Amino acid sequence: MVEPHHVWVVIPAYNEGQVITDVIKSVRARFADVVVIDDRSTDDTFDAALHGGAVVVRHPINMGQGAALQTGIRFALSRGAEYIVTFDGDGQHRVDDITMLIETQQRTAADVVIGSRFLGSTENMPSFRKIILKLAVCFMRLTSGINLTDAHNGLRLFTRHAARKIEIKQNRMAHASELIGQIQHLGLSVVEAPVTIVYTEYSLRKGQKLGNAFNILAELFVAKLNK
Repeated sequence: MVEPHHVWVVIPAYNEGQVITDVIKSVRARFADVVVIDDRSTDDTFDAALHGGAVVVRHPINMGQGAALQTGIRFALSRGAEYIVTFDGDGQHRVDDITMLIETQQRTAADVVIGSRFLGSTENMPSFRKIILKLAVCFMRLTSGINLTDAHNGLRLFTRHAARKIEIKQNRMAHASELIGQIQHLGLSVVEAPVTIVYTEYSLRKGQKLGNAFNILAELFVAKLNK
């Protein structure tokens, strides 16, 4: 089993002051090295993340989740991370599933492990969220040829080898599909691991709305035209 000090957990956060302290404390009970990228929140996310015990890097302006993830990945690499796990800041991921990602990587030697709620389970997932996720999966399969079941799961593991090659350019929510395309283009191996996503009233209030799914598809379409 990989030693915990070889793992850095990257948590992008924007206005998560209500829950971020508890999220960090739950992660740090198992994995000490946690970096929160505060994407210029307008609430107390910065102070709450420090209170939770994380290293906190703050963007000077709001840049979007994709940019926050890229900042966090670069930071973790600079600290010598061998495994980098991305973990949402709204409380919908379980810390136990980080161990599942690590065990899957060690069993398969994959460069990237992506959590799948459809191989695992969900709690309280509304039907509109399922529509968004199915649209994302269809787009991913059409554009990348990679046959995954969950394209927009924020719980992911990158080996150091993979993280050094990844360069997220889509700053906003389209970064999730962009990552899949990069994995395919770079020839990185990818597998999925079953995880549980817990939808709370808070995470649903913060989460992706149905109409924004079309904005994500438009961002990716424009990005492809500009290549």
